[in-house]
Amino acid sequence: MKRFLIAITLAALCGIASIHAADKPAAQPPTPAVKLPPQPPDVAAPKMDAKTGQPQEAFMKLHDSFVKTAQEGKAKLVFLGDSITAGWNGQKATWEKAFGKYHPANFGIGGDRTQHVLWRITNGELDGIKPKAAVIMIGTNNSGGDPAEAIAKGITKIVETVREKQPQAKILLLAVFPRGVKPEGKLGPQNEKLKEVNAIIAKLDDGKHVFYLDIGKRFVPGEGPIDKEVMPDFLHLTAKGYQIWADAIGPKLAELMK
Repeated sequence: MKRFLIAITLAALCGIASIHAADKPAAQPPTPAVKLPPQPPDVAAPKMDAKTGQPQEAFMKLHDSFVKTAQEGKAKLVFLGDSITAGWNGQKATWEKAFGKYHPANFGIGGDRTQHVLWRITNGELDGIKPKAAVIMIGTNNSGGDPAEAIAKGITKIVETVREKQPQAKILLLAVFPRGVKPEGKLGPQNEKLKEVNAIIAKLDDGKHVFYLDIGKRFVPGEGPIDKEVMPDFLHLTAKGYQIWADAIGPKLAELMK
């Protein structure tokens, strides 16, 4: 009799478990990534979200804030770039000391490639202001897949667009900064590609409106490994790195801002 009761109890418990299991919704398969069309480096395009196939929300929010800054009409110096430029936001004291007198605006967005900066400046970020100068440093995020010639075409298109929209502005075009390979920090294949890019865009310097400046050796004097006190991940800058940047462009910028 005891065994019979135990068997009935176990059967009942199994039945309850089966009911609860049936009540649970079936696990949904992960949303497949959207196949995004290619983005040539010299064709304006917003940064896209692979999950939705739409422009990335964070990218668009930052872009909208930059458009608002431009529409205020106060900026006389504009920085255009990716996360390395955006990193100035974490170096307020150095930024203010080096550039504050120029009424600067930082239009850097992490992860941006040339096509993204090109899209941003053709969609409002250079409207409503008349800067005396623009500092451009972009292209490292293209180096993982695009050939050097294509990256250089993207940078060239950005320079041409700034010239068209802001003909009075002098352009300080910086060579794309060096980058290293993890974990040893040696200068690798991407850096060699960027050297090719820099050799091409250096020719954009016309001595009148566009001024090319390569400050890479200030960060990496030799052939590596890169000093972690300057670039801890062999790409982004520390406070020491940003001070090097400020010191390196200060004299030329003072000349262009007259």
